[in-house]
Amino acid sequence: MQHREDMSPQDSKAAGAEATEEQKAQKQGCMEPTAPPIPPPSPPPPGPPEYLRPRLIFHTQLAHGSPTGRIHGFTNVKELYTKIAEVFDISPSEILFCTLNSHKVDMQKLLGGQIGLEDFIFAHVRGETKEVEVTKTEDALGLTITDNGAGYAFIKRIKEGSTIDQLKTVCVGDHIEAINEQSIVGCRHYEVAKMLKEQPRGIPFTLRLVGPKRAFDMIGMRTRAPKSNEGKMVNGKETLRLRSKGAATVQEVQNEFEERATRKVDDLLESYMGIRDLELATTIVEAGKDKKNPDDFAEALDSVLGDFAFPDVFLFDVWGAIGDVKNGRI
Repeated sequence: MQHREDMSPQDSKAAGAEATEEQKAQKQGCMEPTAPPIPPPSPPPPGPPEYLRPRLIFHTQLAHGSPTGRIHGFTNVKELYTKIAEVFDISPSEILFCTLNSHKVDMQKLLGGQIGLEDFIFAHVRGETKEVEVTKTEDALGLTITDNGAGYAFIKRIKEGSTIDQLKTVCVGDHIEAINEQSIVGCRHYEVAKMLKEQPRGIPFTLRLVGPKRAFDMIGMRTRAPKSNEGKMVNGKETLRLRSKGAATVQEVQNEFEERATRKVDDLLESYMGIRDLELATTIVEAGKDKKNPDDFAEALDSVLGDFAFPDVFLFDVWGAIGDVKNGRI
């Protein structure tokens, strides 16, 4: 029998004795079994890629007057309002709407779903609250409603000579906060337009309105942000497209066809629903521009805007308008 040369016979006997004692202890349950090795922790799941949230820096002011602030990292209008509110230490609920490159209540400069990479953002905040009594003398009040994408519907246009036009305290830019003391905060523009349309003729009802805070209307328009290369993915023909679902994306501005078709669809929204919404009109044009027939268009529109339940006659008119623009008839 061979043994290791570095172990004496006495050591061998001692080792054998220890092995025997260990075997006995295991049999008697006196020694705990060795725990299995702990597997290494699994790596955390990868986060969303950075390109989903472009780091673009935008400059902003409160429309009634403030220092200039800088914001970034937002992907929709609600996040945009939150960023502006943080800069100026106010509540996001104070912001009624934003205009681009003008501090004035200019509905042609209203911020919708797209912001040019060089645009300067002016935030209009809550000012005077007022209540007016309205009596419909005809089916339409003469109001066009839009919303800010964050729960506030407001007046975008007043038709000359209409019922509302006679009430000089009601102004473009006023947020409609309540109808007959019923709060409509959180309602979309088309819901508010429907409520107003359903008010019976000849019976007075009350509107609670909140106007934007006003200050330096005499100051000239600001057309460009201060020059800065920080965070800019720049060329003036690109915009940041904000979306209600999903991440914001940088894309080229609309081509001539898309721009003309969007304006036409926006006109139809006003005619049929009493609302104006360039972002909604843009989404409708995007859904329809590559479709071959009205059925495919209606199906595509229902998949992205099913909540609106557009009437068939509206869909056919929109389909016809997109076709007319595409073929150069308008």
